[in-house]
Amino acid sequence: MAAGQKERIGLAVQQERRRLLSFIRNRIPDEADAEDILQDVFYQFSESFMIQPIEQVSAWLFRAARNRITDLFRKKKSIPFSRISPARQDDEDDAPGIQDLLPDPADGPEAVYARKIIIQELMDALDELPSEQREAFVMNELEDRSFKEMAEITGEGVNTLISRKRYAVLHLRQRLNELYTEFLTR
Repeated sequence: MAAGQKERIGLAVQQERRRLLSFIRNRIPDEADAEDILQDVFYQFSESFMIQPIEQVSAWLFRAARNRITDLFRKKKSIPFSRISPARQDDEDDAPGIQDLLPDPADGPEAVYARKIIIQELMDALDELPSEQREAFVMNELEDRSFKEMAEITGEGVNTLISRKRYAVLHLRQRLNELYTEFLTR
């Protein structure tokens, strides 16, 4: 491996580690499993990067993490989605968080199944978004970051990030409308 490749891989790991681990821990209750997934993703990243440089590193890492999380859930055959996202309770925003909109697993096997389908469809719909819109939505809704904090992290203006999230929400509403009708209006 060339020194330049090692340096770029190391820089990517250093820049994305904290955010990626937070993303994984929000979905995986077991800390050891979360760390294993993080290590697997970075190993897979370094292997893939040696074959061909990856242009959108952040998007690639989060997609790989989502795939590993899905693999883990399939392997365990029981999906504890209770930690997908905390309910958001901002002082000025009483809108429900994603957690509030999902069926409660305590309501039985149908609710667990519906929850699994909804989360998978949401992840698929997020994958369809341009990386900037996906990142704005994920950071604000799933990682519960403020737009000011997002602006500091990304170097983008707050209004730009708000606009990107707005376009992401419009796409997700359209893409998930049928699912909403099927599961959430029963």
